[in-house]
Amino acid sequence: MTNPRETGVVGHGDHTHGAPGAPDPHAPIETAAGEPDYFDVLHQAIRELLVDKGLITADEVRAMVETLDAHRPTLGSALVARAWTDPDFKERLLADGTAAIEEFGIDNYDGTRLIVLEQTPEVHNLVVCTLCSCYPRPVLGLPPDWYKSRPYRARAVRAPRALLREFGTEVAQDVTIRVHDSNANMRYLILPMRPAGTEGMSEEELAALVTRDTMIGVTTPRLP
Repeated sequence: MTNPRETGVVGHGDHTHGAPGAPDPHAPIETAAGEPDYFDVLHQAIRELLVDKGLITADEVRAMVETLDAHRPTLGSALVARAWTDPDFKERLLADGTAAIEEFGIDNYDGTRLIVLEQTPEVHNLVVCTLCSCYPRPVLGLPPDWYKSRPYRARAVRAPRALLREFGTEVAQDVTIRVHDSNANMRYLILPMRPAGTEGMSEEELAALVTRDTMIGVTTPRLP
């Protein structure tokens, strides 16, 4: 029987796929480390073909790789710290996450819509992509392997309270858990609750309390 405090998945959307029988373009990579799979080979072949045809240049490829490498969870941590210390910015962030991160100077290079969800004493939000590994890369960088795994994707929906407990996060029974399903066009970022006792801390000190996992919703910020 489903716990009434563990709600169904929120935010279902379309995941784009190819023709029936074709490999899923959004499927997570589950081959052994170092073993090239279908998408590794396809990616390299397409990249070399585009360069050979003069449609893109090797410098453009390099620039995109550098853009990807520059986007790390520290961007999201700084974003959260600003929201904790600036009520007006927090309001804009919750109203329109996409516009707010661009205002903050974060390049929303993948063009997806970002929805920011606030943790409260009554509701704990958790992010998953039930079909593949859609993830707010402009603010968090590349997703961790466990986020892409089948067990996480399944259990985040079926047993979120038990899953969170395995991350060391105990959610009280009177707190509702809401699971939000990312998709190819829409991503979620969690705005965690600011820990008590941090009133005198600077933005930089606050940002150090915010980890990648707190912005996915599997853990909560804690004082050192």
